Amino acid sequence: MSQADAHADAAGGTRPFAGFEWLIAGRYLRARRKEGFISVIAGFSFLGITLGVATLIIVMAVMNGFRTELMNKILGINGHVVVQPLDGPLSDYEQVADRLAKVSGVKFAIPLVEGQALASSPAASNGVLVRGLRAQDLGKLQLVAKTIKEGTLEGFDEAGGILIGRRLADQLGVRAGDTISLVTPRGAVTPMGVTPRIKGYQVQAIFEIGMSEYDAAFAFLPFAEAQAYFNRENDASSIEVYLDHPDKVDDVKQALEKAAGRQIWMVDWRTRNKTFFSALEVERNVMFLILTLIVLVAALNIISGLIMLVKDKGRDIAILRTMGATSGAVMRIFLITGASIGVVGTLAGFALGMIVCWNVESIRAFLAYLTGTELFSPEIYFLSRLPAEPNLRETASVVLMALVLSVVATLYPSWRAAKLDPVEALRYE
Repeated sequence: MSQADAHADAAGGTRPFAGFEWLIAGRYLRARRKEGFISVIAGFSFLGITLGVATLIIVMAVMNGFRTELMNKILGINGHVVVQPLDGPLSDYEQVADRLAKVSGVKFAIPLVEGQALASSPAASNGVLVRGLRAQDLGKLQLVAKTIKEGTLEGFDEAGGILIGRRLADQLGVRAGDTISLVTPRGAVTPMGVTPRIKGYQVQAIFEIGMSEYDAAFAFLPFAEAQAYFNRENDASSIEVYLDHPDKVDDVKQALEKAAGRQIWMVDWRTRNKTFFSALEVERNVMFLILTLIVLVAALNIISGLIMLVKDKGRDIAILRTMGATSGAVMRIFLITGASIGVVGTLAGFALGMIVCWNVESIRAFLAYLTGTELFSPEIYFLSRLPAEPNLRETASVVLMALVLSVVATLYPSWRAAKLDPVEALRYE
């Protein structure tokens, strides 16, 4: 607004964004029948911003929830740092694990025996990753110990049974109390060479983590039984270290190496899952950029709708100017008109997005039932449920971006309305 307009406002006793400006802007939003096309454009602009903001919030929340759930599952069953010996067998695993567990920032350290085998039953067979753990250490893995669906972990060391995941149990067609066979090519050494080892184990318990890959591929044996099965007498494969703060793994690496008291090789969770989490981050950023275009297109609709409104209201603008309204007042009227569409659309999109995020799993289940299809396959997405975790900062940035785009989109049409010559507008009416 020019300095002359400011003085005119002051002289006329009006102030910026006075009541009559809001009143006229409100009337322009409620288009009459002959201006129905302009009203349709405004409606589509509102709908576009609402859906754009809601979609952005929902997608970013699902991506955040997906990453958080995967991190909790991956880091809940795998150590944050894996320690393996370089100078010989890990026969002193108990002493090394105790020393590592005393390092500041370490929650606990678990020695384990690990190997691959083929699990089979009369119905089917499947490859599994077998881990040998002591019962006291298995109880520390809350993701396993707290998700037992069948059977019990009581007497795990003495019973000599096996603990398997729900999906593996379903694939093999077994339940707690049934027997499965483990087959490994590295069995007993005989004069004829190494023979495969086949041994039957009773299914003592069945767990369900909620991550299909782990529920279908992990099996747990008592530590001593795994040592005997994989020919590792008085030895362990590695020690898995769990930290209080996984993101601060670099702060404890040097202390862990010193506490081990022998030559070791360490690899942390970031290195082991680098490709996976990098792909998630790239996908998340690309989705944000693509979906932002929806909001941008809706903002462009506001521009086109306001330009048509300015052309249609040329006579009204001229009359307002002759009655004493300043060009600044005219500009603010159209600014309010366009910004109202963007602001209300953004708030509606925010509300819609949050409602969907809070009920996303129920909505997914309903749509799956309605269409008769599996919309979130655990085999593809690893998780058994659709997670959504709205982030306050991201949600605020989406809302702020939509508001800024909506207001910016109104500036050019509003400026054109303010610059309209009342004499020329009335001459051609």
